[in-house]
Amino acid sequence: SLQKIRRALDTLEGIGETRHLSEYRLVAQGRNSIVLLHETSDGAVDLVERPGQQVAVIKLGDVLQAFPLAAGEIEVPPLGQPRKRISVNPAIRSGYPVIQGTRIAYDLVASLVRDGVPPRELKDYYPGVSAAAARDAASFADYVDQATNRRTS
Repeated sequence: SLQKIRRALDTLEGIGETRHLSEYRLVAQGRNSIVLLHETSDGAVDLVERPGQQVAVIKLGDVLQAFPLAAGEIEVPPLGQPRKRISVNPAIRSGYPVIQGTRIAYDLVASLVRDGVPPRELKDYYPGVSAAAARDAASFADYVDQATNRRTS
């Protein structure tokens, strides 16, 4: 709202920020505030809800990276690309994991490999699926099964 923008501008002036507005990166935070992102660090300053208070900034790219579950357990793969030839894109099949460069679901390819179709022969069924992509699909399916079984045990 205009009132929030005015409050944000007043706070900017109050904390000694007097450069031209085009030099700042202001971002709406939720429905109630506006924050000033620092160009040189990962921090930000709230300008409306809690004027002057530091705000933690979490980048979506960092959240999507691989991470370990616990000591000695398997690692959760990067969520955007869980295997080299498997990709996850919200614009393709609503974010369901697919063979990279195609719309072919990873689990469809993995089920063919598990049913005994050699990975090198999958090109006969799906020309866009290489043997390496078929192996990645089977590997990811094994990971998903392992993670699912661990969670239900």
